[in-house]
Amino acid sequence: MDVVESVRLMEQYETSTVHRWLQLVRVVENDILPSHQGRLVKSLGDGLMLEFPSVLPAVQAAFEVQHACENANLGLPAQQHIMLRTGAHVGHLITGEHDVYGSGVNLAARLATLAGPSEIVVSADVRDQLTPTLDAEIEDLGHCYLKHLHDPVRAYRVGPPGPQPVIDSSTSSMPQLRPTIAVIPFAARGGRSEHHVVGEVLADEIISALSRSSELNLISRLSTTVFRDRNASLEEVSRHLDADYVLSGAYRRTGDELRLTVELAVADTGAVVWSDSLHGNVHAVVFGRDELVDTIVASVSMAVMARELQRAQSLPLPTLESYTLLMGAIALMHRLSPHDFDRSRQMLQALSERAPRQAVPWAWMAKWHVLRVQQGWSEDPKRETQLALDCGRRALAADPQCSLALVIAGLVHTNLLKQLDVAQDHYELALSINPNDSLAWLLKGTLHAFRGEGKLAIDNTQRALKLSPLDPHRYFYDSLAATAALSAGHYKRAIELAKHSLRSNRTHTSTFRALAISQWQLGLHDDARKTVRELLRLEPGLTIANYMERSPSKGFETGKIWSNALREAGVPQ
Repeated sequence: MDVVESVRLMEQYETSTVHRWLQLVRVVENDILPSHQGRLVKSLGDGLMLEFPSVLPAVQAAFEVQHACENANLGLPAQQHIMLRTGAHVGHLITGEHDVYGSGVNLAARLATLAGPSEIVVSADVRDQLTPTLDAEIEDLGHCYLKHLHDPVRAYRVGPPGPQPVIDSSTSSMPQLRPTIAVIPFAARGGRSEHHVVGEVLADEIISALSRSSELNLISRLSTTVFRDRNASLEEVSRHLDADYVLSGAYRRTGDELRLTVELAVADTGAVVWSDSLHGNVHAVVFGRDELVDTIVASVSMAVMARELQRAQSLPLPTLESYTLLMGAIALMHRLSPHDFDRSRQMLQALSERAPRQAVPWAWMAKWHVLRVQQGWSEDPKRETQLALDCGRRALAADPQCSLALVIAGLVHTNLLKQLDVAQDHYELALSINPNDSLAWLLKGTLHAFRGEGKLAIDNTQRALKLSPLDPHRYFYDSLAATAALSAGHYKRAIELAKHSLRSNRTHTSTFRALAISQWQLGLHDDARKTVRELLRLEPGLTIANYMERSPSKGFETGKIWSNALREAGVPQ
């Protein structure tokens, strides 16, 4: 049993917390344990370890301890309550006078981390020795991954959920992995009443475009339209819509000309993170042909990403919202600088511990391991491959229908295991679930490129580019599209895409490889040699041998052509 928020309680209410905790320990030791044949193994500053001869008295004692806590909290404000999270497991122990030892002790402690305040979480072995409804209310939490344990553990909540359950059986209460934006219909300034419909149209188009982003949640217009012309405060909007950001603005129409002032604000603080004054054409906006909406969508996406990244870099990980951790991790991972890359892994690890049953963090962790090998940073590619595979399996175990998890599993099988047929099955299953998954189209196209199937490669990657015109990591899409063009022999197009990618990120080594190969094949030998020098600066240990060892093109004609071009351009054998 561990005290919830013990550090905060000690910092803010040290004397009273110590007094009430010692009093509770005396109640447990003198009043509760004797009647249940229990033993106080040890009392810590913020927890207890208790031992019982069998399951039923242990669970009954746990309920009595929770009840004793409730009595001790009577009359005190909620912020001073002492609440316990409890974990229980049954098994053989090595018993000493002052301690007990064994893997079961560690498992009981890990199970306690799954419990919310005033909750008891037990293993399947404990649950099997209880009679549901007769002994206790029992809720199956499913297979849960616990820190430092490789395989998932089947866990059960005994008794009702606490006031703040860590795990809820419904996915709706899982940690939010995407910030939510409310787009308020833009207010008209002057003009005829029929002009007011333009604000609704603008909001509709912006919501539609932003909702295609995999990084953002959008409140529907049916919910946001009630705030039109109400001059509601950000606090009111946030309270009613549960939004993290609010996009609002006003416009003035003069003939066919539209002048728009727009701003994006943080809902809880009112801080404006982006604002601009824009011009457009009314008819073009109504018929979806004006670039005004695209400009707003791109700016909003970048502003949200920039703010969440800044928070992720400047605040301690435990204080960050889950979506901040995820967005920050994805952004830092794709920067591909060693320091940011390591920070990304810390964020994903923190998020996977916070949400062990969500597929998305595990999927991105798998991609992190793939990128580490591709960048030439891994000292043990075989171990990295196994870690990537394990993360991918955890993602699919959490949600077999998660298209991202399927796509990343395909990436692992393509780039690390070289099992292209298995990878293709994963990509196609992902697309059957979500036909608009741009990353699935992109990686499927790259798979065809490795095989030398240039037309399919270009068709798939071009579809990916159309589905993600404003992706914050567009450089990654351009880089892989360059590889697709390379496989089709479209070397000028490959150079164009590679250079466009490098303008956004000059650390992605595969972009330099695609550029160097294209330049060499076009006869631009001096340019190719210059590109290779930059490539070797980023990856000093690169050789043709280790390139071919990790390239999925090995065994195909493309691998021979590409490795020969790199060798001629200056990559050592």
